[in-house]
Amino acid sequence: MGMMGGFGSGFGGYGAMGGGSIGWLLNIAILVGIVLLVVWVVKQFSRGSVNIAANRSATITPPTSAREILAARYARGELSREDYLATLDDLS
Repeated sequence: MGMMGGFGSGFGGYGAMGGGSIGWLLNIAILVGIVLLVVWVVKQFSRGSVNIAANRSATITPPTSAREILAARYARGELSREDYLATLDDLS
């Protein structure tokens, strides 16, 4: 058999993770830990981007006058130029 011979290569015949169900439980625990770590990291990154977006929207004040609302709708493309000018004329 020589130096590298034998069954289990120095781990008592059970491999590197122990024997029987203990090895399976350890493998499952490691896998669950990795999954939980990935979920936590994803939540941390997504929470950060939501906070940034919330801070940006909090600094923008909503339009209060009819002209500001009309200008915002025209800027978003909800109104054509003709509709914008006609409504602006009506507000005057």
